Amino acid sequence: MTVMDTVLCNEPEVKRLALAALEECTDLQAFGRRCLEILLNSLVSAKADEACGAPYGERSPGRTNSRNGYRERGLLTPAGDIRVRIPKLRTGTFFPEDLIERYCRADRALVAAVAEMYVLGISTRKVEEVAGALGVSSMSKSQVSRLCESLDSEVAAFRRQRFDGVRFAYLWLDATYVKCRVDGRSVSQAVVTAIGLDDTGHKRFLGVDCVDTESYDGWRGFLSDLRSRGVAAGEDGVQLVVSDAHEGLRRAIAESFQGAAWQRCITHLMRNVAGHIRGKGDQRVAREAMKAAFAQKSPLVARACYQRAAEEVARLSPAAGRVMMEAEEEALAYLAFPVSHRSKIRTNNVQERANREIKRRTNVVQGFPSRESLIRLVGAALIEADGE
Repeated sequence: MTVMDTVLCNEPEVKRLALAALEECTDLQAFGRRCLEILLNSLVSAKADEACGAPYGERSPGRTNSRNGYRERGLLTPAGDIRVRIPKLRTGTFFPEDLIERYCRADRALVAAVAEMYVLGISTRKVEEVAGALGVSSMSKSQVSRLCESLDSEVAAFRRQRFDGVRFAYLWLDATYVKCRVDGRSVSQAVVTAIGLDDTGHKRFLGVDCVDTESYDGWRGFLSDLRSRGVAAGEDGVQLVVSDAHEGLRRAIAESFQGAAWQRCITHLMRNVAGHIRGKGDQRVAREAMKAAFAQKSPLVARACYQRAAEEVARLSPAAGRVMMEAEEEALAYLAFPVSHRSKIRTNNVQERANREIKRRTNVVQGFPSRESLIRLVGAALIEADGE
């Protein structure tokens, strides 16, 4: 039986406490805070029962330990201050580390909220006022600074993580632009990210950085960092890199991951082709012709359909036809890989979703006061996405 099952078995008691909380609380915020406290304490109690081998107060031949009182500790959460009752055991020690961080008095979500307010340029005094409005009894300037520092260290560890012994067959690269102050001026900065697919079939964020622009030098430095942290190339490493057709990025990929094939994102290619064609009707015809080619499973048929589609597109626009013909090898590189993988590796959609999440967070800020604050917020967002 899991801990949650144990809590559900004690559902009548939890409901009784929740109904009592509804009567004693004067507003919804206080009620939510009290319910969170009840649920968390129920989970902690269930974990203690698990450690003792029997429910609290019950005689059982399977009991291996018993309780010896409680110790209370405060925990800051987005709902406000709550009190957690942690049982003491007669033999050994007990702490629910999978529920609460041992030496941290603040919930991770509250840390992220405080850090985001800090990034927004809100003064530590105003952050304290906002924390008070959330129900947190005290949030000093020094606490705000420490919370932001803890987030910085977590993001730094995320960006320094090593991948020795982990093989990534596929690598997706992309960038999105965010406003940031550099040397007193608000300029557009490229947030570059890398996602890899490991042997277990899981996608993982491998790196994030902020560079002036999508130049060869910027991408070369970013990819060199990936290599230094264990993202290998060659037969035992990356087999295919997926990206758009940025010239500096292509050159950096060729130098950093020699032997790996390069897949030009077909979604970006279709946009590029459509951009050379006038008229929405003709653009639709071009896209449908290209989709028909990419839908073929046989490499021979796919190539024949691609060439046929390029001829049709050339009739609509010679420039668009040339773009298609020149991109044939890179657009169809995915055909050399397993059929079940092709729909995932021929586009950069996984990066597009990551960029949307980054934009969702950064649009709130609009303009970051520094690169460090930008990396802090984006890194924290990617850590959460990586865990999911």
